[in-house]
Amino acid sequence: MLSFILSKLLWGIVAPGNALVLAVSLGMLLLWTRRWQRAGRRLITVAAVLLLLVTYSGLGALVAVPLENRFPRSEPEGRIDGIIMLGGAVNPPITADRGDPSVNEAAERVLAFADLVRRHPEAKAVFTGGSGRLLGQEFKEDVSARAALLQAGIPEDRVTYEAESRNTWENAVLSKDLVKPAPGERWLLVTSAMHMPRSVGIFRQVDWPVIPYPVDYRTRHDAKPYLRFEFDQNLIILDDAVREWLGLAAYRLMGRTDAFLPAP
Repeated sequence: MLSFILSKLLWGIVAPGNALVLAVSLGMLLLWTRRWQRAGRRLITVAAVLLLLVTYSGLGALVAVPLENRFPRSEPEGRIDGIIMLGGAVNPPITADRGDPSVNEAAERVLAFADLVRRHPEAKAVFTGGSGRLLGQEFKEDVSARAALLQAGIPEDRVTYEAESRNTWENAVLSKDLVKPAPGERWLLVTSAMHMPRSVGIFRQVDWPVIPYPVDYRTRHDAKPYLRFEFDQNLIILDDAVREWLGLAAYRLMGRTDAFLPAP
């Protein structure tokens, strides 16, 4: 519980977008002091340069490419015993408020999962995701996922839903307790390509080997940055990539992954 709370509080400070806003705000405050005016100007200058880099360069893509290219996707061959999709692709509060399933930038997870479930009717299907919010634990992801998958043609009783996990570690631990995969079973893991290295490392650590099925790519396969010249889209990519790198480091220190950067 403590690690969950600390991770949310610290991310609220070190997330690139938040950190830039805090830097500009602190620099502005320092400008109003006599002693720290020079430090304020320097801080605002650094923040402005970083804002320009985020907006007009491929900084976010360059940080994300090593993560997204780590586990190339290949179509599974042979028997598939199960398919598991990690939460993070839906917006539970919007779903609750509007009464209509709301998805986010990772919606490809839902589409790929629905497609795989249809193509492998013999496989068990599992969605795992409760609420990763520090506040608002009552908004569970499974409600949105059930409705979104139903719209995609997947009956509710076709999927087993795990709705108590708050992060990827709990996704793996609670889902394993729920479905009890047998040794030798072949399970596909569906999540965003950027999130796949940490996810695979966690599942290996809980002794649940999975076959990666990455989706939701944000970068080009040839590692060339995609220049959007849009601050908001570039910042989303940078935020997600930095979160994953920090998550890999933190989870490795806590013994929750089998390597800092798990490999195929």
